[in-house]
Amino acid sequence: MMEFSELEAKVLALLREDEEFRYAVAGMLGLEEILRRLDRHGELLGELLRRMDRHESVLEEHARELVKLREDFNRMLSVIAQVREGQGELREGLVGLEGRVGSLERRFGSLEGAMVAGFGEVSKFAGLTFGEFVRKFLTAWFREAGEIPEGAELAKARIDGEEVDVFLEEPLIVGEVTAYAESAEEMVKLLRKAEVAKARYSREPRKILVALTARREAARELRRMAEEKGVELIIEKIVD
Repeated sequence: MMEFSELEAKVLALLREDEEFRYAVAGMLGLEEILRRLDRHGELLGELLRRMDRHESVLEEHARELVKLREDFNRMLSVIAQVREGQGELREGLVGLEGRVGSLERRFGSLEGAMVAGFGEVSKFAGLTFGEFVRKFLTAWFREAGEIPEGAELAKARIDGEEVDVFLEEPLIVGEVTAYAESAEEMVKLLRKAEVAKARYSREPRKILVALTARREAARELRRMAEEKGVELIIEKIVD
């Protein structure tokens, strides 16, 4: 049996002396190295493909998120445009409303101020009841303000069974007069009579409530209801 050292010596001799053997061994060694490198490259390629798959999945998820964000952004722009348009309309409406409210407040305030000042002059109208004084005062005031025709005069009237303290058909005015308001009942009466007049003449009347004296709690409720129902409220004195 040939020893390893002898075999090694013989292989080395063949490599030196036998050209074909030398090329054969070299070819085998090169092929093995190539195969090893191919195996390593195959592993690297597999890892690279796996990473690409993961990145592709992440990219697809990002793409979906971007599409969703773009849709949300477009919806937000649409909402902003609608809000801006609504703000413009609201601003115009508020300007008009403020003008009307200001005019109404000036009218109510000036009428109430004049009426309260006029209460102090009641003694000059000897023989007149409080209701008669209010009708005469309001008639003169509205004529001067041009709110009723020159020849028109507020009067007491009965409309479909309801007695109205202050009335004018054109323009339609319905008023209630009381010397003392203990509760909001006088406002309730006025609103009921106003509805009767509205049904009779097919238009909304101007509503006026005049009280010489009112309890504090009643005055608060009367003012709340007046603001809510569009009633011109005039109270000369508030007591506890």
